[in-house]
Amino acid sequence: MNAAKRHEIFRRLREDNPEPKTELAYSSPFELLIAVILSAQATDVGVNKATAKLYPVANTPEAILALGVEGLSAYIKTIGLFNSKAKNVIETCRILVEQHGGEVPQTREALEALPGVGRKTANVVLNTAFRQLTMAVDTHIFRVSNRTGIAPGKNVVEVEKKLLKFVPREFLLDAHHWLILHGRYVCQARKPRCGSCRIEDLCEYKLKTSDD
Repeated sequence: MNAAKRHEIFRRLREDNPEPKTELAYSSPFELLIAVILSAQATDVGVNKATAKLYPVANTPEAILALGVEGLSAYIKTIGLFNSKAKNVIETCRILVEQHGGEVPQTREALEALPGVGRKTANVVLNTAFRQLTMAVDTHIFRVSNRTGIAPGKNVVEVEKKLLKFVPREFLLDAHHWLILHGRYVCQARKPRCGSCRIEDLCEYKLKTSDD
């Protein structure tokens, strides 16, 4: 795929959604961090239902730490893997309080040192909360990047590096959101909705469908 095609793809995605946002509900970098940790192998809708009950009660590292694992588990038990996630969140809150003054760090290294935070989660927080030029590659973005030809790669790190290299800089800050939403609602895993796709004529996928 050439640079002109990539530019037009992101131009159209921006035209359709000028200010894309994450579908996770949050009002602070800390709330976003916890929501992203909870979202692993879970839906944003499911996470939002749990945090809608949790955050009015506890939405700071100190407050969640005070709940303890059992107390936190009661709020997030509807989310998959809630036991291990509760332990990770409590330990993360402890580190934030003890090492970062209760603030969410703004570097990848410090974020990845937190329990339950991998490269993707760190990139989401850096991009969404702190507006840094990072690219969080999840299953949707990995699929869309490979299927369309925007940034093909064998693994998520390879795709991440290619996206950072190939996405025109003017679109890079919001590219993560456009790609994830496109993968979630249009370029779906089982059967892409090519018939209603805004970038179908630019996409290099060979097995296009007529589905709307």
